[in-house]
Amino acid sequence: MRSVVPMRIAKTGYIVLSAALCLFGALLLAMPSLSLTVFSEMVGVAMIAFGVIRIIGYLSRDLYRLAFQYDLAFGGLLVVLGIMVLLRPEVMTRTLFIAIGLSFLTDGLLKIQISLDARSFGIPQWWLILSIAVLSSAAGLTMIFAPAESARFLTMFLGISLFLDGALNLITVLFTVKIIRNQFPDKIDDDFFDSFL
Repeated sequence: MRSVVPMRIAKTGYIVLSAALCLFGALLLAMPSLSLTVFSEMVGVAMIAFGVIRIIGYLSRDLYRLAFQYDLAFGGLLVVLGIMVLLRPEVMTRTLFIAIGLSFLTDGLLKIQISLDARSFGIPQWWLILSIAVLSSAAGLTMIFAPAESARFLTMFLGISLFLDGALNLITVLFTVKIIRNQFPDKIDDDFFDSFL
């Protein structure tokens, strides 16, 4: 039998970081004049943390394999973007909004596919994942193609987008990640059957 510890770490990390994204989004809405340097550092650290959790999630091999199925590449992308933001915050200010918009758009599109897979698995909340994924994708598109508005407007819009993406990840992980204590391994070999003899 496979250890469920990596799955528990990934699921708990996803829940905590998704809730943190929602809170961070609400904070940006409440304080749109937050310093761009502080903002960039917070976003960089959050991207790295979420990237690492996504990679752990991919490696955990949960039962349905829905929530984490694209997270190896996407987690790696988030880690690289987070490092870039931390190393060059002054260069990344405008680029940061485009990069975050791209990550929201990609995550939203992948979650649309996950919602359709969840539907075929018979998960009744698939429509909720789909609805928020469409909203998150639209927010990402808007961030990419937004005209050069004021920093205050972009910060508020980013707050909305972060809140949506956090809610999307939270709902996805809650409804599609199932941890079963006695889950069998992917590949059953001769040693597995020998243990019953």
